[in-house]
Amino acid sequence: MAGLEKGLTYAHSGVDIDAGNRAVDLIRQIAQSTFRPEVLSNLGGFSGLFALDLTRYQKPVLVASTDGVGTKLKIAVLMNRHSSIGIDVVAMCVNDILVQGAEPLFFLDYLAMGKLAPEKVAAIVAGVAEGCRQAGCALLGGETAEMPGIYSPEEYDLAGFVVGIAERAKIINGSRIKPGDRIIGLPSSGLHSNGYSLARKVLLEEAGYQVDTYHHALGRTVGEEMLVPTRIYVSLILPLLEKTDFDILGMVNITGGALRENIPRILPPGCAVALKKQSWSIPPIFSLIQEIGRIKEAEMQRVFNLGLGFLLIVPNKEASALLSYFNRQKEKAYLVGEVIPGNKEVVFV
Repeated sequence: MAGLEKGLTYAHSGVDIDAGNRAVDLIRQIAQSTFRPEVLSNLGGFSGLFALDLTRYQKPVLVASTDGVGTKLKIAVLMNRHSSIGIDVVAMCVNDILVQGAEPLFFLDYLAMGKLAPEKVAAIVAGVAEGCRQAGCALLGGETAEMPGIYSPEEYDLAGFVVGIAERAKIINGSRIKPGDRIIGLPSSGLHSNGYSLARKVLLEEAGYQVDTYHHALGRTVGEEMLVPTRIYVSLILPLLEKTDFDILGMVNITGGALRENIPRILPPGCAVALKKQSWSIPPIFSLIQEIGRIKEAEMQRVFNLGLGFLLIVPNKEASALLSYFNRQKEKAYLVGEVIPGNKEVVFV
Protein backbone atom coordinates (compact mmCIF):
# COMPACT_ATOMS: atom_id res chain seq x y z
CA MET A 1 0.00 0.00 0.00
CA ALA A 2 2.99 2.33 0.58
CA GLY A 3 3.70 2.28 -3.15
CA LEU A 4 0.10 3.19 -3.94
CA GLU A 5 0.19 6.14 -1.52
CA LYS A 6 3.22 7.63 -3.31
CA GLY A 7 2.09 6.61 -6.77
CA LEU A 8 3.26 3.57 -8.72
CA THR A 9 6.22 3.72 -11.09
CA TYR A 10 7.44 1.47 -13.86
CA ALA A 11 10.09 0.20 -11.43
CA HIS A 12 7.34 -1.12 -9.13
CA SER A 13 6.28 -3.45 -11.97
CA GLY A 14 9.83 -4.72 -12.39
CA VAL A 15 11.09 -2.54 -15.26
CA ASP A 16 14.04 -0.25 -14.49
CA ILE A 17 14.34 2.50 -17.12
CA ASP A 18 17.50 3.87 -15.50
CA ALA A 19 19.18 0.45 -15.73
CA GLY A 20 18.26 0.34 -19.40
CA ASN A 21 19.88 3.71 -19.99
CA ARG A 22 23.04 2.57 -18.17
CA ALA A 23 23.15 -0.54 -20.34
CA VAL A 24 23.00 1.57 -23.50
CA ASP A 25 25.86 3.72 -22.22
CA LEU A 26 27.95 0.61 -21.53
CA ILE A 27 27.40 -0.96 -24.95
CA ARG A 28 27.70 2.16 -27.11
CA GLN A 29 31.49 1.97 -27.46
CA ILE A 30 31.33 -1.81 -27.83
CA ALA A 31 29.04 -1.49 -30.84
CA GLN A 32 30.97 1.40 -32.36
CA SER A 33 34.12 -0.74 -32.39
CA THR A 34 32.46 -2.88 -35.11
CA PHE A 35 31.41 -0.02 -37.40
CA ARG A 36 32.34 -0.12 -41.06
CA PRO A 37 32.82 3.07 -43.14
CA GLU A 38 29.27 2.67 -44.48
CA VAL A 39 27.69 3.20 -41.03
CA LEU A 40 26.17 6.68 -40.74
CA SER A 41 24.46 6.45 -37.36
CA ASN A 42 25.44 6.15 -33.71
CA LEU A 43 23.93 3.60 -31.35
CA GLY A 44 20.91 4.88 -29.45
CA GLY A 45 18.84 6.35 -32.25
CA PHE A 46 15.50 5.03 -33.42
CA SER A 47 17.18 3.10 -36.24
CA GLY A 48 20.54 2.42 -37.83
CA LEU A 49 21.78 3.92 -41.09
CA PHE A 50 24.04 2.08 -43.52
CA ALA A 51 25.11 3.58 -46.87
CA LEU A 52 25.50 0.87 -49.50
CA ASP A 53 28.49 1.17 -51.82
CA LEU A 54 26.84 0.02 -55.03
CA THR A 55 29.85 0.82 -57.21
CA ARG A 56 31.22 -2.65 -56.44
CA TYR A 57 28.22 -4.42 -57.97
CA GLN A 58 26.43 -4.61 -61.29
CA LYS A 59 23.23 -6.15 -59.92
CA PRO A 60 23.42 -6.21 -56.11
CA VAL A 61 21.11 -8.47 -54.12
CA LEU A 62 20.48 -8.07 -50.40
CA VAL A 63 20.54 -11.33 -48.47
CA ALA A 64 19.04 -11.55 -44.97
CA SER A 65 18.70 -14.11 -42.20
CA THR A 66 17.52 -14.24 -38.61
CA ASP A 67 18.14 -16.78 -35.85
CA GLY A 68 18.57 -17.26 -32.13
CA VAL A 69 20.88 -19.15 -29.78
CA GLY A 70 18.28 -21.57 -28.39
CA THR A 71 18.70 -23.47 -25.14
CA LYS A 72 22.47 -23.06 -25.18
CA LEU A 73 21.54 -19.96 -23.19
CA LYS A 74 20.70 -22.28 -20.29
CA ILE A 75 24.37 -23.26 -20.09
CA ALA A 76 25.48 -19.62 -20.05
CA VAL A 77 23.05 -18.92 -17.19
CA LEU A 78 24.13 -22.01 -15.21
CA MET A 79 27.80 -21.03 -15.58
CA ASN A 80 27.13 -17.31 -15.19
CA ARG A 81 29.34 -16.75 -18.24
CA HIS A 82 27.87 -14.45 -20.83
CA SER A 83 30.86 -13.09 -22.76
CA SER A 84 30.82 -15.58 -25.64
CA ILE A 85 27.15 -16.41 -26.19
CA GLY A 86 26.82 -13.37 -28.45
CA ILE A 87 29.28 -14.93 -30.91
CA ASP A 88 26.79 -17.76 -31.35
CA VAL A 89 23.90 -15.55 -32.38
CA VAL A 90 26.04 -13.80 -35.00
CA ALA A 91 27.41 -17.11 -36.29
CA MET A 92 23.96 -18.64 -36.68
CA CYS A 93 22.94 -15.78 -38.95
CA VAL A 94 26.08 -14.96 -40.95
CA ASN A 95 26.88 -18.59 -41.77
CA ASP A 96 23.39 -18.91 -43.23
CA ILE A 97 23.83 -16.08 -45.72
CA LEU A 98 27.43 -17.07 -46.44
CA VAL A 99 26.26 -20.27 -48.15
CA GLN A 100 24.78 -18.15 -50.94
CA GLY A 101 28.01 -16.22 -51.36
CA ALA A 102 26.86 -13.13 -49.48
CA GLU A 103 29.12 -10.76 -47.56
CA PRO A 104 27.58 -9.79 -44.18
CA LEU A 105 27.10 -6.01 -43.95
CA PHE A 106 25.35 -5.29 -40.68
CA PHE A 107 23.78 -7.06 -37.74
CA LEU A 108 21.08 -6.22 -35.20
CA ASP A 109 20.45 -8.10 -31.96
CA TYR A 110 17.43 -8.56 -29.71
CA LEU A 111 18.00 -9.26 -26.04
CA ALA A 112 15.06 -9.93 -23.70
CA MET A 113 15.67 -10.35 -19.96
CA GLY A 114 13.69 -10.99 -16.82
CA LYS A 115 15.71 -8.40 -14.90
CA LEU A 116 17.98 -5.99 -16.71
CA ALA A 117 21.51 -5.99 -15.30
CA PRO A 118 23.64 -3.46 -17.22
CA GLU A 119 26.91 -5.34 -16.71
CA LYS A 120 25.38 -8.60 -17.94
CA VAL A 121 23.97 -6.80 -20.98
CA ALA A 122 27.41 -5.35 -21.70
CA ALA A 123 29.03 -8.80 -21.48
CA ILE A 124 26.47 -10.33 -23.83
CA VAL A 125 26.74 -7.50 -26.35
CA ALA A 126 30.54 -7.68 -26.18
CA GLY A 127 30.18 -11.23 -27.47
CA VAL A 128 27.87 -10.04 -30.25
CA ALA A 129 30.44 -7.40 -31.19
CA GLU A 130 33.21 -10.00 -31.27
CA GLY A 131 31.09 -12.14 -33.57
CA CYS A 132 30.52 -9.14 -35.83
CA ARG A 133 34.26 -8.45 -35.96
CA GLN A 134 34.91 -12.08 -36.92
CA ALA A 135 32.28 -11.79 -39.67
CA GLY A 136 33.40 -8.33 -40.82
CA CYS A 137 29.97 -6.77 -40.31
CA ALA A 138 28.82 -3.80 -38.25
CA LEU A 139 26.68 -4.10 -35.13
CA LEU A 140 24.29 -1.44 -36.36
CA GLY A 141 21.84 -1.48 -33.47
CA GLY A 142 19.56 -3.67 -31.41
CA GLU A 143 16.92 -3.87 -28.74
CA THR A 144 17.12 -4.72 -25.04
CA ALA A 145 13.81 -5.52 -23.38
CA GLU A 146 13.16 -6.05 -19.68
CA MET A 147 10.22 -8.46 -19.39
CA PRO A 148 9.39 -9.52 -15.82
CA GLY A 149 6.75 -12.22 -15.75
CA ILE A 150 7.89 -13.61 -19.09
CA TYR A 151 11.42 -14.55 -17.97
CA SER A 152 12.73 -15.28 -14.49
CA PRO A 153 15.22 -12.71 -13.16
CA GLU A 154 18.27 -14.71 -14.33
CA GLU A 155 16.90 -15.81 -17.70
CA TYR A 156 17.19 -14.11 -21.06
CA ASP A 157 16.69 -14.76 -24.75
CA LEU A 158 19.00 -13.65 -27.54
CA ALA A 159 18.24 -13.44 -31.25
CA GLY A 160 19.67 -11.55 -34.18
CA PHE A 161 19.24 -10.42 -37.76
CA VAL A 162 21.86 -9.95 -40.46
CA VAL A 163 21.78 -8.26 -43.85
CA GLY A 164 24.40 -9.07 -46.46
CA ILE A 165 25.00 -8.42 -50.13
CA ALA A 166 25.86 -10.53 -53.16
CA GLU A 167 26.31 -10.01 -56.88
CA ARG A 168 23.25 -11.52 -58.54
CA ALA A 169 25.27 -13.43 -61.14
CA LYS A 170 27.47 -14.93 -58.41
CA ILE A 171 24.76 -16.17 -56.05
CA ILE A 172 25.40 -19.80 -55.09
CA ASN A 173 22.21 -21.85 -55.05
CA GLY A 174 23.26 -25.43 -55.83
CA SER A 175 21.41 -25.55 -59.15
CA ARG A 176 24.52 -26.73 -61.05
CA ILE A 177 25.33 -29.62 -58.68
CA LYS A 178 25.42 -33.00 -60.41
CA PRO A 179 26.39 -36.60 -59.61
CA GLY A 180 30.15 -37.02 -59.40
CA ASP A 181 30.78 -33.70 -57.65
CA ARG A 182 32.80 -33.89 -54.43
CA ILE A 183 32.03 -32.60 -50.93
CA ILE A 184 34.66 -30.86 -48.80
CA GLY A 185 33.94 -30.54 -45.08
CA LEU A 186 35.26 -27.93 -42.66
CA PRO A 187 35.40 -28.79 -38.95
CA SER A 188 32.96 -27.40 -36.43
CA SER A 189 34.17 -26.02 -33.12
CA GLY A 190 31.94 -28.49 -31.26
CA LEU A 191 28.21 -28.55 -30.70
CA HIS A 192 27.79 -25.05 -32.19
CA SER A 193 24.24 -23.98 -31.23
CA ASN A 194 22.04 -26.91 -32.18
CA GLY A 195 20.77 -29.97 -30.35
CA TYR A 196 21.14 -28.44 -26.88
CA SER A 197 17.80 -29.64 -25.55
CA LEU A 198 18.94 -33.22 -26.17
CA ALA A 199 22.53 -32.54 -25.08
CA ARG A 200 21.36 -31.01 -21.79
CA LYS A 201 18.97 -33.89 -21.15
CA VAL A 202 21.71 -36.46 -21.73
CA LEU A 203 24.61 -34.77 -19.97
CA LEU A 204 22.93 -32.85 -17.15
CA GLU A 205 19.93 -35.07 -16.44
CA GLU A 206 20.71 -38.63 -17.51
CA ALA A 207 24.43 -38.57 -16.68
CA GLY A 208 23.98 -36.18 -13.76
CA TYR A 209 26.98 -34.05 -14.67
CA GLN A 210 27.21 -30.50 -13.37
CA VAL A 211 28.47 -27.74 -15.64
CA ASP A 212 31.66 -27.62 -13.55
CA THR A 213 32.25 -31.41 -13.81
CA TYR A 214 35.64 -32.05 -15.41
CA HIS A 215 35.61 -34.84 -17.98
CA HIS A 216 38.91 -36.36 -19.08
CA ALA A 217 37.65 -37.20 -22.59
CA LEU A 218 36.79 -33.54 -23.15
CA GLY A 219 39.87 -32.11 -21.47
CA ARG A 220 37.73 -29.50 -19.72
CA THR A 221 34.49 -29.18 -17.80
CA VAL A 222 31.19 -30.21 -19.34
CA GLY A 223 29.98 -26.61 -19.19
CA GLU A 224 33.10 -25.25 -20.87
CA GLU A 225 32.68 -27.75 -23.71
CA MET A 226 29.01 -26.89 -24.16
CA LEU A 227 29.73 -23.17 -24.18
CA VAL A 228 32.37 -23.22 -26.95
CA PRO A 229 31.20 -20.59 -29.49
CA THR A 230 29.86 -21.52 -32.90
CA ARG A 231 32.53 -21.15 -35.55
CA ILE A 232 32.15 -18.28 -38.02
CA TYR A 233 33.37 -19.22 -41.52
CA VAL A 234 33.13 -15.83 -43.24
CA SER A 235 36.81 -14.82 -43.19
CA LEU A 236 37.80 -18.22 -44.59
CA ILE A 237 35.15 -18.52 -47.32
CA LEU A 238 34.73 -15.00 -48.75
CA PRO A 239 38.33 -14.73 -50.03
CA LEU A 240 37.93 -18.18 -51.58
CA LEU A 241 34.88 -17.02 -53.53
CA GLU A 242 36.89 -14.18 -55.05
CA LYS A 243 39.29 -16.64 -56.64
CA THR A 244 38.74 -17.89 -60.17
CA ASP A 245 40.57 -21.15 -59.44
CA PHE A 246 37.51 -22.86 -57.99
CA ASP A 247 33.94 -23.34 -59.12
CA ILE A 248 31.97 -23.53 -55.89
CA LEU A 249 28.70 -25.21 -56.83
CA GLY A 250 27.06 -25.24 -53.43
CA MET A 251 27.69 -24.63 -49.74
CA VAL A 252 25.90 -25.89 -46.64
CA ASN A 253 25.79 -24.51 -43.11
CA ILE A 254 25.27 -27.50 -40.80
CA THR A 255 22.72 -26.00 -38.43
CA GLY A 256 19.34 -27.25 -37.12
CA GLY A 257 18.57 -30.57 -38.80
CA ALA A 258 22.28 -31.39 -38.95
CA LEU A 259 23.78 -33.46 -41.76
CA ARG A 260 20.66 -35.34 -42.80
CA GLU A 261 18.37 -32.34 -43.25
CA ASN A 262 20.60 -29.43 -44.24
CA ILE A 263 22.41 -30.94 -47.22
CA PRO A 264 19.21 -31.71 -49.20
CA ARG A 265 18.26 -28.02 -49.04
CA ILE A 266 20.74 -27.18 -51.80
CA LEU A 267 20.49 -30.32 -53.95
CA PRO A 268 18.75 -30.12 -57.35
CA PRO A 269 16.34 -32.87 -58.47
CA GLY A 270 18.01 -36.17 -59.30
CA CYS A 271 20.83 -35.71 -56.80
CA ALA A 272 21.62 -37.26 -53.43
CA VAL A 273 24.74 -37.31 -51.26
CA ALA A 274 26.89 -40.14 -49.93
CA LEU A 275 29.00 -39.24 -46.88
CA LYS A 276 31.94 -41.41 -45.83
CA LYS A 277 31.62 -41.89 -42.09
CA GLN A 278 35.33 -42.42 -41.40
CA SER A 279 36.56 -39.47 -43.47
CA TRP A 280 36.54 -36.78 -40.79
CA SER A 281 37.34 -36.45 -37.08
CA ILE A 282 34.36 -36.55 -34.71
CA PRO A 283 35.00 -34.63 -31.46
CA PRO A 284 34.59 -36.59 -28.20
CA ILE A 285 31.52 -34.62 -27.08
CA PHE A 286 29.37 -36.35 -29.71
CA SER A 287 30.50 -39.86 -28.80
CA LEU A 288 29.89 -39.05 -25.15
CA ILE A 289 26.34 -37.89 -25.80
CA GLN A 290 25.56 -40.89 -28.01
CA GLU A 291 26.94 -43.42 -25.53
CA ILE A 292 25.23 -42.01 -22.44
CA GLY A 293 21.92 -41.40 -24.20
CA ARG A 294 22.02 -44.68 -26.18
CA ILE A 295 21.09 -42.57 -29.18
CA LYS A 296 20.76 -44.26 -32.56
CA GLU A 297 23.21 -43.17 -35.22
CA ALA A 298 20.48 -41.85 -37.54
CA GLU A 299 19.18 -39.62 -34.75
CA MET A 300 22.66 -38.24 -34.06
CA GLN A 301 23.00 -37.44 -37.76
CA ARG A 302 19.81 -35.35 -37.80
CA VAL A 303 20.43 -33.51 -34.52
CA PHE A 304 24.19 -32.81 -34.25
CA ASN A 305 26.83 -31.60 -36.71
CA LEU A 306 29.17 -34.45 -35.61
CA GLY A 307 32.23 -32.31 -36.20
CA LEU A 308 31.35 -30.86 -39.61
CA GLY A 309 30.23 -27.23 -39.49
CA PHE A 310 30.34 -26.18 -43.14
CA LEU A 311 30.39 -28.03 -46.48
CA LEU A 312 31.46 -27.02 -49.98
CA ILE A 313 30.52 -28.89 -53.15
CA VAL A 314 32.91 -28.64 -56.10
CA PRO A 315 33.53 -30.51 -59.37
CA ASN A 316 35.52 -33.70 -58.92
CA LYS A 317 38.53 -32.28 -60.77
CA GLU A 318 38.83 -29.39 -58.27
CA ALA A 319 38.53 -31.32 -54.99
CA SER A 320 42.24 -32.02 -54.50
CA ALA A 321 43.20 -28.44 -55.31
CA LEU A 322 40.65 -27.08 -52.84
CA LEU A 323 41.96 -29.35 -50.09
CA SER A 324 45.47 -28.08 -50.86
CA TYR A 325 44.22 -24.49 -50.69
CA PHE A 326 42.82 -25.01 -47.20
CA ASN A 327 46.03 -26.74 -46.16
CA ARG A 328 48.02 -23.68 -47.28
CA GLN A 329 45.68 -21.57 -45.15
CA LYS A 330 46.52 -23.89 -42.23
CA GLU A 331 42.88 -24.92 -42.05
CA LYS A 332 41.69 -28.48 -41.61
CA ALA A 333 39.47 -29.75 -44.41
CA TYR A 334 38.24 -33.22 -45.35
CA LEU A 335 36.99 -34.92 -48.49
CA VAL A 336 33.83 -36.26 -46.87
CA GLY A 337 31.70 -37.52 -49.73
CA GLU A 338 30.26 -37.14 -53.18
CA VAL A 339 27.06 -36.35 -55.01
CA ILE A 340 25.27 -39.44 -56.35
CA PRO A 341 22.05 -40.03 -58.29
CA GLY A 342 19.02 -39.98 -56.03
CA ASN A 343 16.14 -38.00 -54.58
CA LYS A 344 17.81 -35.45 -52.27
CA GLU A 345 18.61 -37.99 -49.56
CA VAL A 346 21.80 -38.29 -47.51
CA VAL A 347 23.28 -41.75 -47.11
CA PHE A 348 26.23 -42.70 -44.92
CA VAL A 349 28.69 -45.27 -46.26
